[in-house]
Amino acid sequence: MKLTLKIWRQASTQAQGKFETYVRDDFDAAMSVPEMLDHLNRFLIKSGEDPIAFESDCREGICGQCGFTINGHIHSSDAGTTTCQTHLRSFKDGETLWLEPFRVGAFPVKKDLMIDRSALDRIIQSGGYISVDTGPAVEANSQLISHETAESAFDSAACIGCGACAAVCPNASASLFTGAKISHLAKLPQGQVEAPKRVLSMVQAMDAEGFGACSLVGACEAVCPQGISLANIAQMNEEFRKAWWG
Repeated sequence: MKLTLKIWRQASTQAQGKFETYVRDDFDAAMSVPEMLDHLNRFLIKSGEDPIAFESDCREGICGQCGFTINGHIHSSDAGTTTCQTHLRSFKDGETLWLEPFRVGAFPVKKDLMIDRSALDRIIQSGGYISVDTGPAVEANSQLISHETAESAFDSAACIGCGACAAVCPNASASLFTGAKISHLAKLPQGQVEAPKRVLSMVQAMDAEGFGACSLVGACEAVCPQGISLANIAQMNEEFRKAWWG
């Protein structure tokens, strides 16, 4: 399979970047996009060139590290799909692919397609811990949680922290990510003890990292590979209102 790759190359955060062109006709349609880059890098290394830097770990769509933009699509042109789950069979033989990192001020480019997502980690860290009693595990049925509540909390917890929501948002807002992290604990009894403090701290941390305000465009939900609902933003706003007014 032949592809022309236009890949963003940037030596460091401080360096200026540009697109470099690579043409190869020995790709396999069954390759994923990271496997395609691995294949290309083998030839770059053999020829003494600097390999393309990109991130991936699980390659199963659950770690959130692989994301970058392909032909203007965040992660992938396929709905509900991460970059690592996107295979070359999704493209036509002879097609040109433009690969570039997410463009978010809070996600500085480290090198090539690698970005620094540590701002999301700091938002989570600002939420602190939940209060738990020491000793043996509590009997599972001692805290009654409805099936609907458990499923809703799990849906929120499914966020993988890839940053796609901020990358597609015209305001570069991380509200969907932050809302999901706040909501999944707020829905469960274990997370309700510190809920007011948590939401105030996490929203403050989100603003401090330089993310924009949410204007409910809805693009974040559309590109989220886990299908995280905008309802999480609504719950975050409600939790914030209750905590702020006491």
